[in-house]
Amino acid sequence: MRPRSAAKKSITMPRKVRELIQDLTEAGFYEIQGGKGSHRKFAHAKYAGAVTLSGKGGEDSKPYQEKQVKLAIEEVKK
Repeated sequence: MRPRSAAKKSITMPRKVRELIQDLTEAGFYEIQGGKGSHRKFAHAKYAGAVTLSGKGGEDSKPYQEKQVKLAIEEVKK
Protein backbone atom coordinates (compact mmCIF):
# COMPACT_ATOMS: atom_id res chain seq x y z
CA MET A 1 0.00 0.00 0.00
CA ARG A 2 1.31 3.44 -0.97
CA PRO A 3 1.49 6.15 1.67
CA ARG A 4 -0.80 9.11 1.10
CA SER A 5 0.74 12.28 -0.18
CA ALA A 6 1.07 15.03 2.39
CA ALA A 7 0.58 17.69 -0.29
CA LYS A 8 -2.83 19.32 -0.22
CA LYS A 9 -4.53 21.27 -2.95
CA SER A 10 -4.45 25.00 -2.53
CA ILE A 11 -7.98 26.24 -1.94
CA THR A 12 -8.72 29.76 -3.06
CA MET A 13 -11.67 31.86 -2.10
CA PRO A 14 -14.12 32.56 -4.93
CA ARG A 15 -14.02 36.07 -6.32
CA LYS A 16 -16.99 38.38 -5.97
CA VAL A 17 -19.29 39.07 -8.90
CA ARG A 18 -18.40 42.78 -8.66
CA GLU A 19 -14.71 41.89 -9.20
CA LEU A 20 -15.57 40.01 -12.40
CA ILE A 21 -17.65 42.97 -13.60
CA GLN A 22 -14.72 45.30 -12.88
CA ASP A 23 -12.36 43.03 -14.85
CA LEU A 24 -14.75 43.04 -17.83
CA THR A 25 -15.23 46.81 -17.85
CA GLU A 26 -11.48 47.41 -17.55
CA ALA A 27 -10.99 45.16 -20.59
CA GLY A 28 -13.44 47.28 -22.62
CA PHE A 29 -16.66 45.32 -22.16
CA TYR A 30 -19.90 47.24 -21.67
CA GLU A 31 -23.26 46.21 -20.24
CA ILE A 32 -26.06 45.59 -22.74
CA GLN A 33 -29.81 45.20 -22.44
CA GLY A 34 -31.30 41.76 -21.98
CA GLY A 35 -30.37 40.59 -18.50
CA LYS A 36 -33.29 39.70 -16.26
CA GLY A 37 -33.26 39.90 -12.51
CA SER A 38 -29.72 39.57 -11.23
CA HIS A 39 -28.35 38.65 -14.66
CA ARG A 40 -26.10 41.10 -16.50
CA LYS A 41 -24.89 40.79 -20.10
CA PHE A 42 -21.63 42.28 -21.33
CA ALA A 43 -20.46 42.75 -24.92
CA HIS A 44 -17.26 43.81 -26.65
CA ALA A 45 -16.56 44.78 -30.26
CA LYS A 46 -13.92 42.02 -30.57
CA TYR A 47 -15.94 39.31 -28.77
CA ALA A 48 -18.60 37.30 -30.57
CA GLY A 49 -21.68 36.96 -28.39
CA ALA A 50 -22.00 38.15 -24.82
CA VAL A 51 -20.79 37.25 -21.35
CA THR A 52 -23.66 36.76 -18.91
CA LEU A 53 -23.05 37.03 -15.18
CA SER A 54 -25.65 36.15 -12.59
CA GLY A 55 -25.70 37.20 -8.98
CA LYS A 56 -25.57 40.44 -7.06
CA GLY A 57 -22.28 42.30 -6.76
CA GLY A 58 -21.41 41.04 -3.28
CA GLU A 59 -22.11 37.38 -3.98
CA ASP A 60 -19.40 34.81 -4.61
CA SER A 61 -18.91 33.99 -8.26
CA LYS A 62 -19.19 30.46 -9.57
CA PRO A 63 -16.08 28.74 -10.97
CA TYR A 64 -17.59 28.62 -14.48
CA GLN A 65 -18.21 32.39 -14.35
CA GLU A 66 -14.59 33.09 -13.45
CA LYS A 67 -13.44 30.85 -16.31
CA GLN A 68 -15.83 32.47 -18.81
CA VAL A 69 -14.65 35.98 -17.88
CA LYS A 70 -10.99 34.97 -18.09
CA LEU A 71 -11.42 33.38 -21.53
CA ALA A 72 -13.43 36.35 -22.85
CA ILE A 73 -10.77 38.84 -21.72
CA GLU A 74 -8.00 36.71 -23.23
CA GLU A 75 -9.88 36.55 -26.53
CA VAL A 76 -10.24 40.35 -26.87
CA LYS A 77 -6.56 40.90 -26.02
CA LYS A 78 -5.41 38.83 -29.03
